[in-house]
Amino acid sequence: MLFGFKDRMPTPQEALPGRPDPSFALPDRHTVLGNPLAGPYPEGLETADFGMGCFWGAERVFWQTEGVWTTLVGYQGGLTPNPTYEETCTGRTGHAEIVRVVFDPSKVGYEQLLRLFWESHDPTQGFRQGNDTGTTYRSAVFTHSPEQDAAARASREAYQEVLGRAGHGAVTTEIGSAADHVFYPAEAYHQQYLDKNPGGYCGIGGTGVSCPIGVARAEG
Repeated sequence: MLFGFKDRMPTPQEALPGRPDPSFALPDRHTVLGNPLAGPYPEGLETADFGMGCFWGAERVFWQTEGVWTTLVGYQGGLTPNPTYEETCTGRTGHAEIVRVVFDPSKVGYEQLLRLFWESHDPTQGFRQGNDTGTTYRSAVFTHSPEQDAAARASREAYQEVLGRAGHGAVTTEIGSAADHVFYPAEAYHQQYLDKNPGGYCGIGGTGVSCPIGVARAEG
């Protein structure tokens, strides 16, 4: 019965109840970058949220990027408050695995992060990414400002055009506001997993297609 929730989002009535408070503590600092995982963050930094399959490999893509101040992984876009990893795996929380990226916009722009996002996974696969199947592995962008929202939507259109010409299917990436989709940090052992386990499973791939026009800029 639980498998049926792997290929569709649960309704509010079907979602697991969750809990009012987290059931675990978040580590204080990033094991690679050395900066705090949790906010509030220093003035001038910005936040971006990306879902691109297994969050272990996705997080490493971004912590290796110059201008990124910290990263942490978690669950977003679902219905269950403060879910556990085991609960998200049932498909009955509605969450996607997400990497939260805190960055210095004077060193790396949001559009550069979007380009990494699009070109580090296959955004045409729906509720899966490679061999990882289920709603938790869907492609998603949760934005933190109207400017991010406009840039994300413009970039989706640009990559859809390029991917279509290359013979790929429709982009299935969900774009929504982070204000409407609470980010819940994942358990401590998931944070910077591939730093702690260098030979661990990554799961990050791509379509092999880059966008020659770059990420489209929203006008206005």
